Amino acid sequence: MLIGKKTEVERFLEMEVTRKAYAKINLGLDVTGKRDDGYHLVRMIMQNIDIYDTLTFKRNETGDITLSCSREGIPTDGRNLICKVAKQLKEEYGVTAGVDMTLEKVIPAAAGMAGGSTDGAAAYYALNELWDLGMSRDDMCRLAVKLGADIPYCIVGGTALSEGIGEILTPLKDLADCAIVIAKPGLDVSTAWVYRELDNSTDVVHPDIDGIKKTIEAGDIKGMCALIDNVLEPVTAKEHTVIKDIEKILLDNGATGAFMTGSGPTVFGIYEDVKKAGEGMEAVRKSGLAPELFLTRPVNPNL
Repeated sequence: MLIGKKTEVERFLEMEVTRKAYAKINLGLDVTGKRDDGYHLVRMIMQNIDIYDTLTFKRNETGDITLSCSREGIPTDGRNLICKVAKQLKEEYGVTAGVDMTLEKVIPAAAGMAGGSTDGAAAYYALNELWDLGMSRDDMCRLAVKLGADIPYCIVGGTALSEGIGEILTPLKDLADCAIVIAKPGLDVSTAWVYRELDNSTDVVHPDIDGIKKTIEAGDIKGMCALIDNVLEPVTAKEHTVIKDIEKILLDNGATGAFMTGSGPTVFGIYEDVKKAGEGMEAVRKSGLAPELFLTRPVNPNL
């Protein structure tokens, strides 16, 4: 048997792609209506932060789609968006190859941080490369909105205005550098429940999304924090008072602003001083209100 350099085919068959999937927070979230198909119309300002899952994709020739995950409780079958993306792309492009995928999960689950959506976005990028599909970012977003309204933003990333059901994206100037404390209480919130409760609310206060956008463009962190609001927070916080409790701790310990992201229950505090951010995080830790804590910063992963 001859032993020598691997052929191009052998190297191709062993091809492996690793990609980071970054979490997001909402710097503003408004719901402006509801379509006949049940999707809510939104205006949101989205921001990636430097907390990420790591996904690895390895081509196989069996045609199978497999997924393993480092964290218990995360589905690894067809319910997972990563698997849905792989199945969708196989069907859309007639791919005969399969893929073996692994997920190193760091982003808190059911946290309002797009943990599942950003993993799905990473799958579009990685499988586009692994299976040589030639998709543009617009192609990926067109397919992604069929699987989840937050996935197109996660494909685009950075700081962006998200409208429609999440598929209309306008990139914004990168958020001015700051420190961000992420605090996830030990509970999960059903996004479907939160939106149902919002639909039944009569006293909804809508955030000034355009005002928030202007402060971001001006690099004005204080001004931004004075305007940040989330139309879903009153719904979730009424049921889970721990959200306001964590916000108060962060504000009492130097945060310029503290807010809930997405449908919750995760709270984030924005700090202009990283030392104060560390002190704020330590205060939340001592309170025992948030088992999952991170000190992070805004990022634009596609730069």
